[in-house]
Amino acid sequence: MFKSTLDTLEQFKQVLLELPKDCYSRSCNILSNASIGQHTRHVIELYLCLIKGYDQADVSYDRRKRDRKIEKDLSFAIEKLAFIQMHLKKPNKAIQISYELNGEILTLDTNYHREVMYNLEHTIHHQALIKIGICHFSDQKVPETFGVAPSTLQFRKECAQ
Repeated sequence: MFKSTLDTLEQFKQVLLELPKDCYSRSCNILSNASIGQHTRHVIELYLCLIKGYDQADVSYDRRKRDRKIEKDLSFAIEKLAFIQMHLKKPNKAIQISYELNGEILTLDTNYHREVMYNLEHTIHHQALIKIGICHFSDQKVPETFGVAPSTLQFRKECAQ
């Protein structure tokens, strides 16, 4: 699980590093006027919430700090992805996740490894959207595996045999 997550984050960094200069923070109409940087910020912030909440076993993705520097400054975003890679691997333990729904706070029991998997799937989903933005703005070659779930890659491999 950690290997897949760390590999996905590494691929994410490499794709972002190859972006044409003006693509990262530019609004994209086919992404509902969001930018690649905004999608990147969203992914990073959820991982940071999980890492920060680990010691207290209390995580709220809703109460995350929204740091606009991540969505504007590609170098800063790369630093944050590297930070996540260095601090993600931790022993499993029970944690609580809090969500605010319609003004009510809902608390769910979960565990750290389950939330790492959630963040991996969430990252892949946003990578798929980022890939659309990259293709809209440039001719950059993006790996076929970028934004594709490991289970889908495995399915495709089995079908090809």
